[in-house]
Amino acid sequence: MIKIDKFIPGGQSLATLDSGKKAFFWNALEGETVLEYKILKEKSTYLEAVATKIENPSPFRAEPRNAHFLSTSPFEILDYSYELKIKQELVKEQFREQGLTIPLPEIITDGKDYFYRNKAEYALYWDNESQKILPAVHLRGTHKKIPIETSALDRPEIWKRANEIIAELNKNHEPAYKYQSLLLRADQQGTVEGGLFENKKPHPVFNLLEDEILGRTYSYSPNGFFQINLPVYEMALKEIAKHVENSNILDLYSGVGTIGLSLKSAEHVTLVESNPSAFKELEYNCKTRDNATPLFKKSEEALDEIEQNKTVILDPPRAGCDEKLLTRLLSVAPEKIIYLSCNPATEARDVKILSEKYRINSIKLFNFFPKTPHIESLVILTLK
Repeated sequence: MIKIDKFIPGGQSLATLDSGKKAFFWNALEGETVLEYKILKEKSTYLEAVATKIENPSPFRAEPRNAHFLSTSPFEILDYSYELKIKQELVKEQFREQGLTIPLPEIITDGKDYFYRNKAEYALYWDNESQKILPAVHLRGTHKKIPIETSALDRPEIWKRANEIIAELNKNHEPAYKYQSLLLRADQQGTVEGGLFENKKPHPVFNLLEDEILGRTYSYSPNGFFQINLPVYEMALKEIAKHVENSNILDLYSGVGTIGLSLKSAEHVTLVESNPSAFKELEYNCKTRDNATPLFKKSEEALDEIEQNKTVILDPPRAGCDEKLLTRLLSVAPEKIIYLSCNPATEARDVKILSEKYRINSIKLFNFFPKTPHIESLVILTLK
């Protein structure tokens, strides 16, 4: 019998075996006892496993809607209110590990924990028995494909269109090995675009989608960077806007521009993006904003744009900010830094570096990714 101690940021639960070896469990909650498990990976100091038999199940355990939840959404086994509590505690712990003491951060959600994703990518599985292609995902930690019968995280329009496309492939007796994946995206009105990626062929150019965010319309590609949960994203943008008053804005890692361009009170917005596809869409989105300047650069190469009289917005990839960028911020010392992150661990690391001159004025969490271990964190930094 193995007693589960606590959750860790990756979405697993931690336990210690009688041998002293650490065990990282999927499908197990704090306080539960694991009676049987399947080992996924074992090293000299730890193992990773899936709990297959539980004693004393937690009162916060919920029934997953997807049979494949361990591959895509391991927090489906958590009651939603408990999921929110765990995410708050995990972020607080990630900041504590960097020597930063914060109160339990407020977490903001629209309460919708299923059917929220506006983008999905499915693998294609060949079923020898039926001689047909089936939609699939990859078994966690492997390249093995497993067929799926539901898609309860994705918007229903996406799942419906995926099955229509696969039905057409089966009608034409297409082989699964010909295709890499099926990518689809839906706008807020339910229009679905995207399609199949064929192996050993360039990715196709898909029709663009448009969505309105806080009264502004944005154009974006189905396979480009765009938020997957727009209702909660709008909540985050409204919170950001509270901290911007008639400022010159420098929006780094800007993507297609949805943060900087949403700030109606800004005097001028400079938006920096290095991905060619995203920058093309950024340029288009800036056309209706007279006081917006798009720059095609890596954020760490736009250091001259950092000035003391500007409010700097950071929304980096999961790896966090480049060291040169953080050094420049400390050197110039803008009055305010607004840091939105999909990875609180690297955000906490960067905030620790910036804490040489900055204090945390506010920290709030936004549950962009219900039923997964992921969380979006917004930190407002002001000079000491």
